[in-house]
Amino acid sequence: MGTTLSLNAPVTHPILMVRRILIEPLTGFLRQGMTPKELALTIALGFTLGLTPVLGSTTILCTLAALLLRLNLPAIQLINGLTYPLQLALFIPFLRAGAWVFRTSDPSLTLTQIAALIRANVWHAIAALWVVTMHALLVWLLFGCVATGVLYLILVPILEKWSFIEGRRTATTPTP
Repeated sequence: MGTTLSLNAPVTHPILMVRRILIEPLTGFLRQGMTPKELALTIALGFTLGLTPVLGSTTILCTLAALLLRLNLPAIQLINGLTYPLQLALFIPFLRAGAWVFRTSDPSLTLTQIAALIRANVWHAIAALWVVTMHALLVWLLFGCVATGVLYLILVPILEKWSFIEGRRTATTPTP
């Protein structure tokens, strides 16, 4: 016998969590007048900028992108926030990729060691990690340009269909 999911149930089931945290807000943005193309660009940039290998920079970068490109600020920050765990997971791989591309010594650091370095002396940490971070940032920039374009191209048709379905659903829902 299958289980049924109640929308009023506590948000503990992964499907309900994804629906409440991601699907409902994105649907709301479409209902508020964002076009599928605008939402696709917002998601693609929020995701890519959210992976920037400079800890503490993503909120500012997403805000600047939203203001300069006239994107929805809450939408881009939502995606940025959801991307944060992936940013942490990819931080060290970006540092190592930067070392490999620029043929420098591989920074054998962990996130824990970097956090300890920052807590001990933030200015020393910035100075010690400056070159490694710039190399990682350049690798991320190359990755980000491709990832943003690919993600945008994938999302546009999906969001156009989703918007069409939501529009039909809203049009056929009787009003009280």
